[in-house]
Amino acid sequence: MKTYAPKARDIERRWYLIDADGAVLGRLASEVAKILRGKHKPIFAPHADTGDHVIVVNARGVRLSGAKLEGKIYHRHSGYPGGLRSVNYQRLLSERPTLVVEKAVRGMLPKNRLGRKMIGKLAVYEGAEHPHAAQRPVALGLGEVPAWRGLPAPPEPTAALESVAAPEPRARPRRRAAPSGRITTSGRKRPPGKDASSGARSARGKVDAAKAAPRRSSAVTGRKKAAASATSTRSPSRGPAAGAEKPATRSRAKPKKDEKES
Repeated sequence: MKTYAPKARDIERRWYLIDADGAVLGRLASEVAKILRGKHKPIFAPHADTGDHVIVVNARGVRLSGAKLEGKIYHRHSGYPGGLRSVNYQRLLSERPTLVVEKAVRGMLPKNRLGRKMIGKLAVYEGAEHPHAAQRPVALGLGEVPAWRGLPAPPEPTAALESVAAPEPRARPRRRAAPSGRITTSGRKRPPGKDASSGARSARGKVDAAKAAPRRSSAVTGRKKAAASATSTRSPSRGPAAGAEKPATRSRAKPKKDEKES
């Protein structure tokens, strides 16, 4: 079995009206503190604020038992040396009756931020009139436990939201990697931002120019072509041209044979 923990959707704030005329201060404060903390609800948790709002009217009619009216002293300090001020409850009740009830209830709440939040739901008035008629508070007597009405119903989805079809998920466009530098026909690397069509045109023009240009032959092939052209132009019936010198021929010396001694 899992332990129940109250959630924000399970907490419903209600308003209660308590008449303090003729009530004992301590009894009144304990009943108000229980409602502020939410101890009258089955979903109570000490770490959460599950309580309701409380309106206390006729605070001037509250009474103290025994000799507390004259013997109970209310102290306050200004924060400066010698700033202690003391006043008995008989005078305090005649001058500020709302402070008497608020101080008694505050002393019965947790002494932390949770208690400071709970005391904010308390409203105390001297007379019988209050400005909270719009909240429609329910009158509650001392010692009476508020009726439990159960958890609030979860909000139902509206018809407009149901009629609207859920949009289809859009396909995310695939990101293409940045094109790396490509090697052109000229052997140089084209930067990635350059247009491919302009690079192709320039490469095609360089290829055509290379085809139109004559090929360079080697030195041996050039000499052979020059000798062949000179032989074809010279007629066989005619001798060498007048004044033309006969090309000197290179005579090769015969190797001497070794003479045998007789």
